[in-house]
Amino acid sequence: MIIMLLIACSAITTASADPTAAAPQKKPENVIRIMNTLIDKFGAKERQIYSVNRNPNTGAIESSLRAVTFYCDAPGTYIPQVVDCFTKDEPLSYQFMHLANPNEQKVAVDVLTNNGQNRTEVNVRMFKEEELWFMCIKNPDNPQLRDVYAISWRYYEDKKVASGSVYMITSLRPDLYQKNMSSAGLLSDNKNTFTLDGRVGYDLNDSLYVVYMADTAEELNNVKDSDFVATMPVVNKRFTFSIELDKPKVGRIRTVMPDGSLCKLWTNLDFVPGETYRITTHNGYYDEDRDYEQRVGRYSGKSLLNSQQIRGVDDASGESVLDPNEGNGELVDPRTNTPVSEMEEWRMSMMPQKYVDLDQKRRALQVKMKMVESAYEPIANAMSQGPAFRARLGYYVDEQCDEILKQNKEFDKCVTDFVKTIKSLNPPQSLLNGLYTDGYKEILEVFTKQSNSFNEIYKARGSLSKKAQKTQKYINSLIEKYMNEMARHIPQFTPNSK
Repeated sequence: MIIMLLIACSAITTASADPTAAAPQKKPENVIRIMNTLIDKFGAKERQIYSVNRNPNTGAIESSLRAVTFYCDAPGTYIPQVVDCFTKDEPLSYQFMHLANPNEQKVAVDVLTNNGQNRTEVNVRMFKEEELWFMCIKNPDNPQLRDVYAISWRYYEDKKVASGSVYMITSLRPDLYQKNMSSAGLLSDNKNTFTLDGRVGYDLNDSLYVVYMADTAEELNNVKDSDFVATMPVVNKRFTFSIELDKPKVGRIRTVMPDGSLCKLWTNLDFVPGETYRITTHNGYYDEDRDYEQRVGRYSGKSLLNSQQIRGVDDASGESVLDPNEGNGELVDPRTNTPVSEMEEWRMSMMPQKYVDLDQKRRALQVKMKMVESAYEPIANAMSQGPAFRARLGYYVDEQCDEILKQNKEFDKCVTDFVKTIKSLNPPQSLLNGLYTDGYKEILEVFTKQSNSFNEIYKARGSLSKKAQKTQKYINSLIEKYMNEMARHIPQFTPNSK
């Protein structure tokens, strides 16, 4: 009887336990580790996007974003780790996604701020060629937040190189805030939502914008620099902002410069409920949404902007701010509001696709340069291991010679292709002079360093195999080739000069 009573009590206790109680949320340690590895080894950290938004009343973090582009020249080693790490941590997520190439689906993350009233969209997958691994988990420290981890990439060079981005995003949970605002009557349907859908032009490298908003044109001209209502990080050349409005308002967009200062130029717009404004920013001007402006904006007769704001003139100073489409008759640099250099004007004169093509070839050249260096790593490791390993140094050298030859031939081809592309775009003479001085000097350093490596091998072994001699001879021929190129284009330079 006593045993039966104990069993019954145990059953009652178990049944009365809270079925919704959950164990503390764990962090996806494996995913975080591989993300940090890609950032540390291959990330372009000098161009990363990093932003934090806090609640103005409580000071608590409402959102944070870190986005880092990476160029991985060892995808066969690191990309499989991405798959393995996401797979291991999948049980920790409440939303999980994997999209492979090809797939037309685009993926964006809603980042909510201001108690869920402001929304920024971060695109984590834009192109069908990209592979994406994506997961959402509840934030371990604040159940009102959710953490997003995403990695997307695409392959180049017959899958020898992977180029992509790493995203770590924390923000208010959309499911909670949209539900709470709807039940409180604060969130209506899309009829009251104003959305700004922005793109950064080929002639800019902006990474962050801020948004100002006011009820009248006069109030807009009196806003302080620190009075912005939201930030818009640029990810994959896109930025966005959404807000629920009960009536039309006026707004302003400004660029945050790399040093944290605000650009001297800005863009004034009408913010109209239920409408989307599509804008593309450029260096000193912007492509306006002509349909929007004619229906509800500056050309409609309904605009709340005053006549000077519509013309792109600052009321206080009388100076021009940011004109749509035509600029001010000359190309200006937003950082200084001064005419751009001859070099910058040439870059801006290119068609977007031409500039993208040139930039891709420049990146391919940088990747190939790294691959040439990596071909020597087994030899360098052998030379650093002491006499026992040095006895087999000749073996390691002969093993790598084919790879060294291959990478140098491809590097030479990349350089030739890059120079040919630049010449076809009719650049200013100052750019060509820089290419044949600073550019070729950097290329010559790559080859000279390799030739010196073979000299060090000769010192360590007392000889070079025929295979090694052939490889060094080819590298020396490339040195001679580019020295002659410099001599041909730079009169004061001769192949014998240092």
